[in-house]
Amino acid sequence: MSAPSKGRPEALFPLYAELETLPGVGPKTAQAMAALDITRPRDLLFTLPHSGIDRRKRATVQGADLPGVVTVEAVIGQHRPPARRGGAYRVMAEDAATTFQVVFFHARDEYLRRMLPTGARRVLSGKVELFDGIAQMVHPDHMLPPEEAHEIPDFEPVYPLTAGVTQKVMAKAAQAALTRAPDLAEWIDPAQKAQAGWPDWRDAVQEAHAPEDRGDLAATHPARARLAYDEFLAHQLTLALARSRLKRAKGRATVGTGELQARVLDALPYQPTGAQTRAIAEIAADMAAGARMNRLLQGDVGAGKTLVALKALLIAVEAGGQGVMMAPTEILARQHLEGLRPLAGAAGVRLEILTGRDKGEARRAKLAALAAGEIGILVGTHAVFQQDVSFADLRLAIVDEQHRFGVRQRLELGRKGDRADVLVMTATPIPRSLSLAQYGDMDISVLDEKPPGRKPIKTALVGMERMDEVVDRLRRAIKEGRQAYWVCPLVEESEAVDLSSAEERFRRLRAALGEAHVGLVHGQMPPEQKDAAMRAFQEGRTAVLVSTTVIEVGVDVPNASIMVIERAESFGLAQLHQLRGRVGRGEAASTCLLMYQSPLSESGQRRLATMRDTEDGFRIAEVDLEMRGAGDLIGTAQSGLPKFRVADLEGQAALMAVAQSDARKLLAEDPDLTGARGTAARLLLWLMDRDQAIRLISVG
Repeated sequence: MSAPSKGRPEALFPLYAELETLPGVGPKTAQAMAALDITRPRDLLFTLPHSGIDRRKRATVQGADLPGVVTVEAVIGQHRPPARRGGAYRVMAEDAATTFQVVFFHARDEYLRRMLPTGARRVLSGKVELFDGIAQMVHPDHMLPPEEAHEIPDFEPVYPLTAGVTQKVMAKAAQAALTRAPDLAEWIDPAQKAQAGWPDWRDAVQEAHAPEDRGDLAATHPARARLAYDEFLAHQLTLALARSRLKRAKGRATVGTGELQARVLDALPYQPTGAQTRAIAEIAADMAAGARMNRLLQGDVGAGKTLVALKALLIAVEAGGQGVMMAPTEILARQHLEGLRPLAGAAGVRLEILTGRDKGEARRAKLAALAAGEIGILVGTHAVFQQDVSFADLRLAIVDEQHRFGVRQRLELGRKGDRADVLVMTATPIPRSLSLAQYGDMDISVLDEKPPGRKPIKTALVGMERMDEVVDRLRRAIKEGRQAYWVCPLVEESEAVDLSSAEERFRRLRAALGEAHVGLVHGQMPPEQKDAAMRAFQEGRTAVLVSTTVIEVGVDVPNASIMVIERAESFGLAQLHQLRGRVGRGEAASTCLLMYQSPLSESGQRRLATMRDTEDGFRIAEVDLEMRGAGDLIGTAQSGLPKFRVADLEGQAALMAVAQSDARKLLAEDPDLTGARGTAARLLLWLMDRDQAIRLISVG
């Protein structure tokens, strides 16, 4: 292996020294800067000014846009010390057209007379406001003799600050860090760089810290766009390296005969959508290839992921192997079982479920049948990870709801089978920029059409004050034999409050609709009770199910055609979309009532209006991203999203897509990164603290 994988390249040493090695940064300042996540000179390079102050010199304060910063040359007039302690100290000043006051509080007389001697000319720069018609500059930022005025920049960059760090200290430290920025070989594809008109790395860093006007602060400015791209490229290279490790990990070719799949298609009352057909073809091609499949199947609520999953599992069975489908909860696992059972039956394949509930002899019999290869498809919860669970020949593992399973479980599941293919399913539409950042190591299939027969859901906004009307409406629906969900708000403070709000609503609805008609399910219940309440609703013994958001994922009751969400403004968009998707699964026209408490905040209004206006999960996810930002969208803790200093995931999604194809192309041409551009790319990985990626190359 070539030298760069041994340790950080020498060219970067000065950027990784202690902060205190920079002029003007002592231990105290260094400690304060840590709050901004700045611990080395390198971090200062990527902490860019977020705004700027125009300090171009004017002839006079008159006619300036006030209140605002003005830089003007003036003759200093008389000093007027305060009449009483703590009052304002005023110094008169006269520019080319008018007189104004320079005002100080808690100032030392002798210091001000030395700095601003009467009769002298001074260049003053600071914020000017009008008080009773008189222009006042309070505590100027700069007071210099005309011959030193060149020290005041025309446009002064403004940096993010924290307690104990001033603009002056930040600017000086950043300038000092810039002197350490080395000339680095180019890691960006030359054609891409030329087309975008980007500067070299070192020039880009210097330009980004020296904006000359507001336009230079825009994310689209070539210097800033280049630095954002560098962050995206390092991130995508890391994902691509992880991916190529996986691809190099030997898979096995699993090729179906198509026979069992054909039986299922014959049994279906409808034709698969174009999106389903495309996704199945992509998965089949991956499974037939020699490398291991690592694919994400992303589908909107009700887009028909179950059929795609079953056909993939049948390919494994047709090839003489087995498939497993994992769900995060027992309720969901049982539901997958119900959904798959009639189709597996049509194909003549034995389907079983394994959860923590299986005990004793029944469990032993299942495990024996699984090890003997008699069970073609297994559905289960985390219980399938247990030591004593072994397959005769596991070819495909499907994991439902990615964000509830860590990468570690994905791998553990893969280990149960010799080089098994992995397919991850998520019902949460993810905007393209985020799916690239979060799942860039996976190939993605998207289901973006609804199967025929799924009826649109009518969504209406209803004020909480119209509660009685809503209850009346439910009473009529129950008479017609229909079922409804009633979801209670999530109150952040405590589980107990959630609980009381759900229990209170349950009592009131029972009083209004009759005891036998209303069921309750919430997070605090023992699993048996929860399952019993869900089952009573699924079997139609209760007509209304009151719940906290337990029902968000996956519960399927075709006869439920009304969804009431109380205090809908307190839910996130993605959650509202998931909840609404619980209805509209049967023959009846479905309705979703979003009940809100007035007055609505601006963001509450926008969320609810978005829900009313569209059923497209991808559109809803885009609005959610615009409103909340990437970190909040998937919970920063488990998002696995990198923290970018310059790049903006939402605003620069297109750049992320370019970085992904560029990173994959680079690794395809130079898998060990030993060529000229590859060696430069290693430097980029070091510069962006991607040590784990560097380890992947050196062991690759």
